Amino acid sequence: MPPHRSKSEKNDGLAKQLRRDPYEVLGVSRNSTDQEIKSAYRKMALKYHPDKNGNDPVAADMFKEVTFSYNILSDPDKRHQYDTAGFEAVEAENQELELDLSSLGAVNTMFAALFSKLGVPIKTTVSATVLEEALNGVVTIQPLLLGQPISKKVEKQCAHFYSVEITEEEARDGFVCRVQSSDKSKFKLLYFDLEENGGLSLALQEDSAKTGKVTSAGMYFLGFPVYRLDQTVNSVAAAKDPDTAFFKKLDGFQPCEITELKPGTHFFAVYGDNFFKSVSYTIEAICTAPFIEEKENLRAVEAEILSKRVELSKFETEYREVLAQFTEMTTRYTKEMQEIDELLKQRNEIHASYTMIPPSKRSSSRNRSKGVSREAKEGEVRDRKHSTRDRTKKKRWYNIHLKIDKRKQPC
Repeated sequence: MPPHRSKSEKNDGLAKQLRRDPYEVLGVSRNSTDQEIKSAYRKMALKYHPDKNGNDPVAADMFKEVTFSYNILSDPDKRHQYDTAGFEAVEAENQELELDLSSLGAVNTMFAALFSKLGVPIKTTVSATVLEEALNGVVTIQPLLLGQPISKKVEKQCAHFYSVEITEEEARDGFVCRVQSSDKSKFKLLYFDLEENGGLSLALQEDSAKTGKVTSAGMYFLGFPVYRLDQTVNSVAAAKDPDTAFFKKLDGFQPCEITELKPGTHFFAVYGDNFFKSVSYTIEAICTAPFIEEKENLRAVEAEILSKRVELSKFETEYREVLAQFTEMTTRYTKEMQEIDELLKQRNEIHASYTMIPPSKRSSSRNRSKGVSREAKEGEVRDRKHSTRDRTKKKRWYNIHLKIDKRKQPC
C-alpha cells in the first residue's frame, strides 16, 4: 500500500511538475550571456514586484518564479547543473533570495538586521521604487567630473544618480568609478544603460565590502577582462562549515560583464543599503591614463588568483581525503584506548582473585583497613588542633605587655 501523502506534499509535488524552464520564464535563449540574463531578470522583476502589484496573487507567483529562475541561471554551477540534468540537479531549498528592504516593514527589517549581525548572509536588492523611477526618467542626475570626488549622504533604500562624460581618448585609456564610506556603511554602486525613452535601466551592480577601515565598491573599465568577487556565492554553506568557507572563497571570482565604455555620457548611482541609517560616502571618477603600472599589476594578480582557484579545487579533494583518514584514525585511537583500559581492568580483577581468603573476610578486612585509616586521620586532626592551641597560648604569653618605669635608670 503506497504511503499517504499530505495535501501540502501533493501540492509541492505538483508545483515541481509544473515548473517552467528558467530560460523560458526569463525569455532568454540557452546561449544567453550573464548580462542578457541579468537585464531580462531586472525588467521582469520590476514588472511583477509586489510593491507595484498590491495583493495580486498572480503577480506574486510570477515574481517568485522569475526570482527562482534567475537564482539558477545567475550561478554558473547551478546553471551547468540544470543544463545537464534539469531541476533534480538543483537544490531548490538552498536558493538564496534577494530581499528588498524597502518592502519588508519595520519588524521584518529588524529581524533581517539581527540575522545579518549574527553572521547570517542576507542578500538585498535595489528597491523597486528606485528602479521604476529611473526607468521612467524621473530621477535627479548630478554631473560627476573626472578627478573631482563628491562627498554626500544618501538615505537608506534611496539612490543618488550621477552622469559622467568621457572622451574617446579617455575611454581608450580606461575608466574607473569608485565609492567608499568611512563609517563602514553598506551601499551599492550601480551602473545604468540609457533606454530609447530616456529612462535608465540597471545594467551592473557592485555591493560594498569592508576593506580595512572603510567599505568600498568599484567598477573598472580598463579594456581587458577584469574580475569581481561576489562574496555572497555559497555564503549559506560557508557559514555552516569553516572548511567550505575557505575552499569556496574564490567561487565568486567571476569576470565583469563589461570591460570598456564607449565615449559619451554614462550613468552611475550610489544606493543606501543600510538597514536603518543613512550612508555617508565619497564617489570619484578617474581616467586611468596615469595608472599604467597599476593596470599591469592588476592583470597579473588576477591571473594568479585564477590559477590559485584551480589549485584550491585540487587541494580540497586531497584535504577531504586526508581529513577522512584523520577522523578514522582518531576514532580508532579512542576505541583502542577504551579496549586497553578494559583489558587492564580485567587483568587486575584476575590478580585480585588469587587468594584463599573468603570473599566475606576480604570485604571485612578491607572495611577494617578503611576504619583504621579513618581513625588515623581523625587522630592526626586532633593532634593538629592541640598543637595549634599550644601555639596560641605561647603566643599570648609572649604578647604580655610589661610596664617599665622609665624614670628608674640602672646605676
